[in-house]
Amino acid sequence: MKLNVIDTSFAGWGSGFLGVLIFSGSLPATRVAVSELDPMFLTSVRAVIAALLASAILMVFRQPRPERSDLLSLVVVAAGVVVGFPLLTATALQHITAAHSVVFIGLLPLATGVFGVLRGDKRPKPLFWVFSVLGSLAVVAFALRQNSDVSLLGDSLMIAAILACGLGYAEGAMLSRRLGGWQVICWALVLSLPLMLVFALFFRPDTLAGLSVPVWISVGYVSLFSMLIGFFFWYRGLALGGTAGVGQLQLLQPFFGLILSALLLSEPTPPLMIAVTVFVVLCVAGAKRFS
Repeated sequence: MKLNVIDTSFAGWGSGFLGVLIFSGSLPATRVAVSELDPMFLTSVRAVIAALLASAILMVFRQPRPERSDLLSLVVVAAGVVVGFPLLTATALQHITAAHSVVFIGLLPLATGVFGVLRGDKRPKPLFWVFSVLGSLAVVAFALRQNSDVSLLGDSLMIAAILACGLGYAEGAMLSRRLGGWQVICWALVLSLPLMLVFALFFRPDTLAGLSVPVWISVGYVSLFSMLIGFFFWYRGLALGGTAGVGQLQLLQPFFGLILSALLLSEPTPPLMIAVTVFVVLCVAGAKRFS
């Protein structure tokens, strides 16, 4: 029995780690896309593309429809991760750099853990919260210390995005134990399809002919990987390993995101930003130990 628990925990953390790797490219890709596209159009079109693919997957595998009692949870998931987080981050990235925004992801594990406990998930040991709060405080202190790239609006939008995403992650993790990880995100996307399709048509630009190749690639990435494939691994990881514990892996996301921002967007990465990232990585190790 103990071996099975260890195997399940290991599978959960491994699956969650793959999800974090995929999500790490989301903010840099969004930054590229909003340089030529309206945030509302990007949010809606990525959801439409992912929802159409999700519909096909559900039909191919002949998945039963969710129970009526699951609809409210699916609405919460859709509001948090299909609409809220993508729209708020896309808007924020018009005011701040991807390198600056990705540091806010360090707050996401704390938000996910708190919402997970509120939703009845496992209750970690007190030292878990110590490491989680320390990592989050390091991120906040770094954001407040910056003199460049600071935008009150941009930073406020990122904080709102973190809260929306944390709630969507926690709710999706609970629902994944009944429906399955990939089924949750697929049904959430299908549920949001009618509204997102209307928004995509309303906010569509006059022409898409002039878009650059990097923007097309970025739209493809956030539509297929950030909006769909990444959640296959992420929700499975949260369901198997526990929302609060596996959620701490998101503290690693700024590290990968900063590397991508520097390589793809040539954005500066100050030494302090690297130091903060290293510190939160250590906090992940401590949180995992007591999760």
